[in-house]
Amino acid sequence: MGLASRRLLCCCSPSTPSNPNPAAARVHEEDMDPPPPPPPPLPNHHPGDRQMPYADADCSLRALAGRAEGFGRHAIGGLHGAVYHVTSLQDDGRGSLREACRVEQPLWIVFDVSGTIHLRSYLRVSSYKTIDGRGHRVVLAGKGLQLHQAHHVIVCNLLFEGGRGHDVDAIQIKPASTNIWIDRCTLSDYDDGLIDITRQSTDVTVSRCHFARHDKTMLVGADPSHVADRCIRLTVHHCFFDGTRQRHPRLRFGKAHLYNNYTAAWGIYAVCAGVEAQIVSQCNIYEAGPSQDPSSGKQKKATTVFRYMPEKAADRDDVVAGWIRSEGDAFLNGALPCLVDGPEVEAVFRPQDYYQRWTMEPASPELKELVKLCAGWQPVPRPPDVDSSSVALA
Repeated sequence: MGLASRRLLCCCSPSTPSNPNPAAARVHEEDMDPPPPPPPPLPNHHPGDRQMPYADADCSLRALAGRAEGFGRHAIGGLHGAVYHVTSLQDDGRGSLREACRVEQPLWIVFDVSGTIHLRSYLRVSSYKTIDGRGHRVVLAGKGLQLHQAHHVIVCNLLFEGGRGHDVDAIQIKPASTNIWIDRCTLSDYDDGLIDITRQSTDVTVSRCHFARHDKTMLVGADPSHVADRCIRLTVHHCFFDGTRQRHPRLRFGKAHLYNNYTAAWGIYAVCAGVEAQIVSQCNIYEAGPSQDPSSGKQKKATTVFRYMPEKAADRDDVVAGWIRSEGDAFLNGALPCLVDGPEVEAVFRPQDYYQRWTMEPASPELKELVKLCAGWQPVPRPPDVDSSSVALA
């Protein structure tokens, strides 16, 4: 299938989720290090199949609600609210994004303008909101979004770039936020993290996002003293980690399901398991960067994919790291899994015990190109809304 066909599939074509059997075929490339013996191929998968999750969700405006895969699958955003039209790129005031996000009732927020919104402070998003950037190119700069005790929030098709200040993340999810879906966003160049999920926030899905030009990409679980973060559950799929240095993600305490992501040219490690973390990595592609740093000319290459970080939980005596189970992952260009084996690996959670279906295909060169094409902000039109109600705030 050519690029043109794949672009159509990314936008609107129907897609049927695969059976969630974790088995997958490995990538066949000349520069791939020999991995462990591959498990059998996914059932019902045929060579040349291209599958993208929820690909028909762009056919009407609110079809996006409830269509996430994984732990954030119940997020409905502003499904039951009116449509709010952002008409101003100002930080605040009539017609602004900030005005819409502070409203207490559900809203489906769309944009009638393209451009950059320069945020002077964190933009706090209240519960039951969809921030829907389809149809325009909207950049958030300066600060980021803050989901503070927020529930049922969908953030779709936005760009986050150039966040400045202490503890400034592009999207900060804390405390105790639930049912969150971050979809098709491009995030880069913030002073702290790009996405942080901490302090008992849970049931989050991050899908088809493009991360670039950044160090500490995604922190999940605040620190070893926050033992209540054992509740955290996260799904990350079809994301492109494009030369970001580390934390794809770094997890403490919680559970993370990673599948069909492409992580390339990291600077320290790809994925980190901190205290009591449980990570399932399925059918992802981990490709180490070039041996020579193009900016300095020095010979330097990070190859470690999985890192274990022993830490002491505040309510425990032992210093322990988490556990990672890798199934069907591909390790390219000298990437080294560095997996630790042991009986605890089999005790890592099984995604199918939490949700029955998700769209996954074997790691392959075609998957790599598809994720590069379909991750991040997309130039898709705003779909029509069968419910034409809109709201104007006094």
